[in-house]
Formats: sequence, structure tokens, C-alpha cells
Amino acid sequence: MLSSKRQAFLAVTLLGLLLPFLGTAQTLAGRVTDAANATPLIGASVSWLGTSQATSTDATGHFTLAAAPAGETAVLISYIGYKPDTVQVQGRSHIIVQLRSITSIKEVTITGKQDRYSAMTPTNSQVITAQDLTKSACCNLAESFETNASVEVSTSDAVSGAKQIQMLGLDGAYTLMTTDNVPALRGLATPYRLNYLSGTYIDAIDIIKGTGSVLNGYESISGQVNVRLKDPEKSDRLYVNLYGNSLAKWDANVNTSFTLTPKLSTVLMLHTDQLSNRVDGNNDGFLDLPLGKHYNVFNKWKFNTGKQWVAEIGLQALRETRTGGQVNYRSGMPQREGSFYGTESETGRFSGFSKTSYTFKNKPYQSIGLILSGARHDFDSQYGPRTYKGYQNSGLANLIFQSAFGNTAHTYKTGLSYQYEDYKENLAGQRLKRQERVPGAFFEYIYQNSTNLTLVGGVRADHHNLFGWVYTPRFNVKYDFNPNSILRLAAGKGFRVANPIAENVASLISNRAFYFKDNLQPEKAWNLGGSFTQYFEVGERKGAFITDYYYTSFQNQIVPDMYSSPYLVTFTNLNGRSFSKSFQAEVQYELTSMLDVKAAYKYFDVRTTYNGELLRRPFIPNHRAFLNLGFATPFDKWRADLTAQWFGNRLVPSMEHNMNQHETSIMTRTVHPYAVFNGQITRAFKRWEVYVGGENLLDYKQKNPIIAADRPFSQEFDASMVWAPVIGRVIYTGMRFTLK
Repeated sequence: MLSSKRQAFLAVTLLGLLLPFLGTAQTLAGRVTDAANATPLIGASVSWLGTSQATSTDATGHFTLAAAPAGETAVLISYIGYKPDTVQVQGRSHIIVQLRSITSIKEVTITGKQDRYSAMTPTNSQVITAQDLTKSACCNLAESFETNASVEVSTSDAVSGAKQIQMLGLDGAYTLMTTDNVPALRGLATPYRLNYLSGTYIDAIDIIKGTGSVLNGYESISGQVNVRLKDPEKSDRLYVNLYGNSLAKWDANVNTSFTLTPKLSTVLMLHTDQLSNRVDGNNDGFLDLPLGKHYNVFNKWKFNTGKQWVAEIGLQALRETRTGGQVNYRSGMPQREGSFYGTESETGRFSGFSKTSYTFKNKPYQSIGLILSGARHDFDSQYGPRTYKGYQNSGLANLIFQSAFGNTAHTYKTGLSYQYEDYKENLAGQRLKRQERVPGAFFEYIYQNSTNLTLVGGVRADHHNLFGWVYTPRFNVKYDFNPNSILRLAAGKGFRVANPIAENVASLISNRAFYFKDNLQPEKAWNLGGSFTQYFEVGERKGAFITDYYYTSFQNQIVPDMYSSPYLVTFTNLNGRSFSKSFQAEVQYELTSMLDVKAAYKYFDVRTTYNGELLRRPFIPNHRAFLNLGFATPFDKWRADLTAQWFGNRLVPSMEHNMNQHETSIMTRTVHPYAVFNGQITRAFKRWEVYVGGENLLDYKQKNPIIAADRPFSQEFDASMVWAPVIGRVIYTGMRFTLK
């Protein structure tokens, strides 16, 4: 039986989700001019992309576009005799658009290619488009980043199959994850959260470097990844994706949408993936991937009056089981010397959100909205003789009001929020529990002049029941030297309460003891940086050059020290300095009408203080490079993509005895550079697509990724020292069927 407190929590969460609540509507004002002489274009069409909601410019080229449909962040601007333009406007209330004239018109075919780096947003933002998502297997969120240079995905250990993202050289826990701009997949969901969203659920992904907006909370430190889910109003009536690979893993996905009334629509998305084949490609006696079954359902509803009210509800339920360890391990075997080592986990998760917005009549720049979200996450696992169980109840309420001071050059957003977290964890009999109740208030001011300057300044104040007042200032500047040369600067502070066990699950796949040395305090950090974007044309082919630099300095950090002793994982508060320096330079260019090129170089300098000494953070290479070649014939009948990632030298711990000391110490060693190649070929028909691809085509694998694999119950056993792929070459094939 559920406790009275848990019953009350679930009742409140479900009641909130049944109400039609949705975040702020985005009203938009701006001006459309001729790019050559800046004269206003009268009667230009401005519409929310993919909808019939539109307006036109007046005699001075100005326009005001009513509330955005929920989830829509792009507008289409068109005018007879000019090239149309698609503009990302997320977080903006005012834009200036300059259209280029078409000097000679014989027969015009318009094909839209959305700029992956937005020219309009005040933050350093990049978009992974729906087209990008079809360039790789993209069975889940982890594989959605394979053709992107800004976010990297790595394997956390050699047994569990867990993956994590990395941004600005920092672990994924420092990146705020949102779905439809609602914070999601936090806390205990962190280890496996990239598996909890199928790639077929995703319409696009927004990647924002830096601390971002105060509207989404205080947790973002390195950046934000916002997953835009399929929109019920614009989804295909039927979409089917089937996938299978050389490991005998298969996925099945079905999306179907319905328009029930002119104002009410829904999309139902189903996903399952299964692996029952025991694979041990490196012959170390351990499965390279755990056996598993995953069932996932997501249902979104949307109510849109087309005028003032927009509402959305989203509900998700999933269940996942995993069994890994030695090849001969079977579920339920005793975990002791002389038996086979095994890992098991079972996850049950239910989550939902509801958002509603109202735009004031005759005031398209003024709106009010409410976001409610809730989640219940249960995790039950065993790693050899050690058990780990946890559950988390989460609730969030966010009330946002948007308006202007005098005119739309001076707009603001303000509101109230309340966050509730209830954690209970049990690690081998060691019980941890925590309840967080955090009311807060925030204010964000946006200034945009009529030409080239945008300022965004925000601050929020939250009162944490365990840690007192938390103040979070953030500031962004965007300056356009001209329409093709854009400078952005950003500064902000982030605050988060860590979940040390969940965020270091890989360490459980060892026989190390977990030791919490200090009374652990919240993590706090400043993030400073900026970017420069240069759009260019060579031979009428478009391109973009983007470079950015970010410096993250921690005031406090929870430091998991696995390197001072081979038998312990010690968690301490930061005692000294910890920082990350991140530099990236990227060029994108349309080499021919059928070939796109993306190339990037990244440099990281990440250091943390261990036992009073400032050292390079292990496993993070200083130098990385990225290359993506995308080929497509007219009408995308044939598509081919090749992605290469190169990783430079890196330091990794070496489990060796230091003979000059009386006790064992962890030494470090340098591992050599390596490269990973992925590729895919797609053939499209009227409603069908067939694709064949490969991952890790050169079959590069880390040798002996598990320390003491032949002695899994000894003190030396450790499967968490992973720095390269554990699985070799994987060939896959699949098909997609679409009914518009």
C-alpha cells in the first residue's frame, strides 16, 4: 500500500496534469526590409512555420504576429521577387529580417534548408533538424547527436551499456535537459536518460551553450539540450520505423496522429527495443552489452483555438529491464566467489506535463502561461553482491507573464516557480533520503534596437529548504556587425544539488567502497564565454564559420575521487580549484548542390583539485576533431552520410603499485589517439525509406576494458575505466514508412 504522503503527491500531480496548462505563448514583432538598401517591404508574409497562422507587414515594413502555437519556434518570411527565409525565434520577441531579391526569375524551385546555427537567438544556439535525425540510426536520444560536433556521447562503463553526454568538457549532469522547454529526466534518471526518449519521438533538438535563460530554473551550468517532441498538429498520420543490427538488437517504432476536431489533435508514439543475444566480441568473458527489454509510450494532446488559448498535455510511461555481467550469468544467480558475476536493473517511470497559455486580446505582445510537470522514477538494481535501489518523486510549477515596457523594443518576462523533489536511495543497506522544496521568483528583461543589438538580462531568487537562498544572475548580449557577422557574449551562474550515486553508477560495477567524506554541499559555478558567427557565400554556395570559447569555474563541486585509491570512491566537496576551458571552431559549407560539409576542432582543458593538487581530469582528451559529409541527390532520392570523430591523447588512471610508497596509489598513463567512423546510405521512395549503415566502421576497441575480468569478486575488479569504444563494428539496416 502507498503511504498517505505518496498518495497525496500522486493525486496532486495527476490532478495538475489533467488541467490544460502550457508555457508562455511567444508573441512576435519585427520589421522586414530589403537586404540591399534597407527599404521596408510592404505586404511581406510572416507566418509560424508549418501553420496557417500568419500576418503581413505594414507601410513601414513592421509586423506583429499573434501568439505562437505551442512548441513552435520558427517563422517563415516571404515576399514576391525575394528569397524566402526561415528564422528561429526561440526566446525572442522582436526580430529584424532582411530579404534578398531574386534578380532573374525563370523557373524557381524553393527548397528549405534551416540554418543549424541560428542568426536570431541571443544565445549561442544550434539546431539538430528532423533531417539530421535521419542521418544515423537514431534509435534513441543518445544516437541523435552522432552528426553534431557540440555534444558528445560516451559509454560510461564496460558492462551496463549506460551512455552520457558531454558539453564544454563537463559531464552531462551539468547540462539541463528539457522536453518542449520543460525540465525533464533529472536526478535518478541521469544514468540512462538518453535511452528514455526514442529518436522517433523527436522533431528537433536545440543545443544552447552557456547557462541560458532564468525561466528554466537555476540548474544549467554548461548548457541546455531542449528536445522538441512531435507536434500533434503537424505530425504524420502514420510513421513506422523498424531497425535491426548485427548484434541481433532490434527496435520497432510507431507514431500515429489524429485531428479530432479543428481545435483538438493528438499524437501517440510507441517504442520498444530488445536484445536477447549474448555478445562477447573481445572474449573477456563479459557481455559487451546487457540483455534488455524496453517498452515506451508517449501521448501528446493539443488544444489550439487559433486565437488566444493554446494548451498541451504530454504523458509518458516506460519500463526497462537489463541483465549484464559474465556471459554465463543467469538472472537470480547468487553473487559470491565461485559463482558468475552479474548485473540486473529494472526501471519504471511515469511522467507528464501540462502547459497552457493565454494571449491578451488586442495585445499580441502580452501573454500569461502556466507549466506543470511531474514524474515518478523507480530504479531497482544489483551490481554483483551490491544492491542499489532508489525512487524519486518530482513536481514543478512555473507561472510566466510576458509583456512590454512601452513598445516591443523593451519586453520582459517574469513569474513564480515551485519545485519539489523527494529522493530515497538505498545502497547496500546505506540509506539516503532528501526532500527539496524550492519556491522561487524570476525576472528577465530583453532589449532589442531596430538594427543590431540585443540585450537579455535575468535574475532569479529561490529559497531552498535545505540550503537557504539561491540567487542566479544571467546575462546575454548579441551584436550584429552586419547581417552576416554576429558576436555573442554570455555570463551566468548555475546551482544544482548533486546525486552522487546515480551520477556515478559506473563506479558500482567494481568492488570499490563508496565513502562520503564531507557533508556534501550544492554545486555552484560561473560560466563565462561567447561566440562569433560569420555567414558567407562562395560561388553562390552558403556557408557558416562559428567559433566559441567558454570558461566554467566552480565555487563548489562534488568531486568523485576514484584515483587516490583503487579500493575506494571518495566523494568530497571541492577543496581548491576546478574549472573547464572549452574552445570550438566549426565550419559548415554547401560544397555543391548535393554535398554538405561540416568540420570542427575542439580543445578542452579540464582540471580539478584532488588531495590538494590541481590535476587534469582523467578520460578527457585535450584535442578533438569532427568531420561530417552529407550527400543527397535531387528530391533526396539517395542520401549518404559519413561522420568521423578523432580523439587526441588523454590521461587515464593506471592500476599500478607505486613501489616508492607503503600503500597502493593510482598512477596515470597516456593513451594514444584514435578515430571512430560512422556511415549510412538511404534510398527514398514515395512513402518508404530503406537505410543501411555502420557504426565504428574501423572496428576500433579498447583492449581489456575490464580490470581483473577473470576475478570479478576480487578487490581489483573494475569495469568503469573506459575511455574508448567497447563494442566493435556494428552494421545495421532499417526501413521507414510515412503516411502524410
